Amino acid sequence: MKTLEELYPGIGVDTLVKGIKINSKEVEEGDLFVCTKGVTVDRHDFIEEAKKNGACALIVSRNIIDPDVPTIKVPDTNRELPYLCQKYYDYPDHKLKMIGVTGTDGKTTTTTIVQTLIGSDLCGYIGTNGRSCAKFTGDNPNTTPDAQNLYMYLDEFVHFGCHYCSMEASSEAFFRGRLQAMEFDISAYTNVTSEHLNIHGSFENYLQSKLMLFKQTKKDGFCILNHDDPYFEQAKEACNGQVLTYGLGEDNDLQIVDFQVFPDHTSINFRYKGEVIPVNSPLMGDFNVYNLACGMLCAIAAGIRMDTILKNIPNIKVSGRLELLNTRTPYYVMVDYAHTPNGITKLLNFVHTLDINRSIVVIGQAGERDPYKRPKVGNVVVENASYAIFTYEDPRSEDPQAICEDIIRELKETHSNYEIVIDRREAIEKAINMAEAKDMVLILGKGNETYEKLKDQTIYFNDIEEAYNAVAARKIKEDNN
Repeated sequence: MKTLEELYPGIGVDTLVKGIKINSKEVEEGDLFVCTKGVTVDRHDFIEEAKKNGACALIVSRNIIDPDVPTIKVPDTNRELPYLCQKYYDYPDHKLKMIGVTGTDGKTTTTTIVQTLIGSDLCGYIGTNGRSCAKFTGDNPNTTPDAQNLYMYLDEFVHFGCHYCSMEASSEAFFRGRLQAMEFDISAYTNVTSEHLNIHGSFENYLQSKLMLFKQTKKDGFCILNHDDPYFEQAKEACNGQVLTYGLGEDNDLQIVDFQVFPDHTSINFRYKGEVIPVNSPLMGDFNVYNLACGMLCAIAAGIRMDTILKNIPNIKVSGRLELLNTRTPYYVMVDYAHTPNGITKLLNFVHTLDINRSIVVIGQAGERDPYKRPKVGNVVVENASYAIFTYEDPRSEDPQAICEDIIRELKETHSNYEIVIDRREAIEKAINMAEAKDMVLILGKGNETYEKLKDQTIYFNDIEEAYNAVAARKIKEDNN
């Protein structure tokens, strides 16, 4: 903890600051309340609530009259927040080797791979699947958290004895300024396809937000690039550190020579420094060959020995990503986070290389998010799956029926292999009850997330648990018959 005088020398107030908050409802006695501005909310409007809950001081960018507590005015509270948090927690990002991964698809998988290859006792993880380090795990409200949480998490990692942090660096985090105070030792990207246009306004803006990661890489750091991605050249131009590449060509630092996908693993031959390195990866799918290559190059750039990397590859497990559930049934159930047209297409193409009959997909699209991709998702699902059940997925303030209607907008006259079941629990039950021998039920979009954001509340909901419950209910019903 620090005093207000330590954070803002010359203020003349030695009030002890116990924490930093931007949500007035979360403020506790002794917290510093920073009045940031969001898309739909200005936290200056919640000063009275923050004071009532015990705020010890305020950071503002308005002229606040008679606030009753010490008040510091800055030009821009949003810009101030990450630098303030960085200072409050004694610059934990300077004490860790920071590894950032961006991309439309594969961020969670790749950052988890990096953590596993380095070792969770040495490397923390922050991303969609929460945060973890050594034997510690915790939740994370965003893929890339707001600054007051991000620097607190990094401080946790330092205290747990970590030396590295592998984190997902989302385009929205750069757009919102959450990462503006941070420099990265290693940066990497998986791929770029159209996404989040509701936030960025255009694909070019979206791409430029992602490329900020490479511009914020240290000059003596490393930028890990997918040579086979269409936007490789633009990414390379943005790089501030030494460029290392992975891909199919011989001119890559880590070449994917060839690979063969099996139902339970992938056999890969990589070439590094002229030597062919055979690998049996526990990850399935050709897209995960690229994710593994990216993760390996990140670990190499971090100074990890190749024998350590190869020893740790069998330990890779990414919760909620291509997770085949142990249902002990004649049909199969898989949960995955895929929610973009590109990610869904790649996943379904992979699934149909397996020895299955039909593919039955349960999927929705999030409310208050990119509406332009909804019909695209509908098209790729019905064109690549045997049957689709469209349902809600974090509808937030939007009508879930209207979201599903957006998804099927371009399908009504051309396809009939789908239906709408608004309630996600009922949709999962429907898919599992209609599955026959060797059918594959795919529950997509949420992975291992443990919530659903509805109009007036956030409820506990986990696709994996719901799937197991539906399988159990079906078994009981069949046994009774």
